[in-house]
Amino acid sequence: MRLEPARGRRRGARSSAITHAPCWPATSLSIAATFRVFYVFVVLEVDTRRILHWNVTAYPTAEWTAQQFRMVVSGEQPYRWVIHDRDTIYTEDVDRYTEDVDRTIGTLGLTVLKTPVRVPQANAHCERLIGTIRRECLDWVIPCSEQHLRRLLHEWVAHDNRGRPHSSLGPGIPEPVSERIPETSDRHNLPVGSRISVRSILGGLHQEYRLERAA
Repeated sequence: MRLEPARGRRRGARSSAITHAPCWPATSLSIAATFRVFYVFVVLEVDTRRILHWNVTAYPTAEWTAQQFRMVVSGEQPYRWVIHDRDTIYTEDVDRYTEDVDRTIGTLGLTVLKTPVRVPQANAHCERLIGTIRRECLDWVIPCSEQHLRRLLHEWVAHDNRGRPHSSLGPGIPEPVSERIPETSDRHNLPVGSRISVRSILGGLHQEYRLERAA
């Protein structure tokens, strides 16, 4: 699992991660371009590709970041490590921040590990998630306010978890919500008593197709 801290410096995406076996979640902090600068914090469960947690703030602080970790790590999951990068946000006049956040992570029973210098591949799942959010959501809409950004992300995250196929899952969906309908030997015809429903996401930017029982 990867977790990423939020910070007050307005720079590029920050990443950190929490790992354990067999599940590996990940977190990331990226910047959303609006009429103001907002930071988006996300936590991804790598094994299932499920987004466990996300939040938005205009002024990320050590206290805010530590609270995001507390909201994700309850102590009941077998997480073992937190991985974060070596961005200057952790080292340039922010010793107090690093100490506070890392101490909080330690109290949750996790060990902090740092990725190699300038190796985003070491946090590849978070980097991919940031790119997906931008390509499939924020590149197409300009949020007018923090509330607007939250509404957009709320809808997109639900779509990503419950309606968007992920090739790494087979393809599959992290949180299937549809009732499982028995498959038929004829792939060109719908099972008897079923239909395909369509749901528009983000005003028609994406579509969700589900096989469900006919009313």
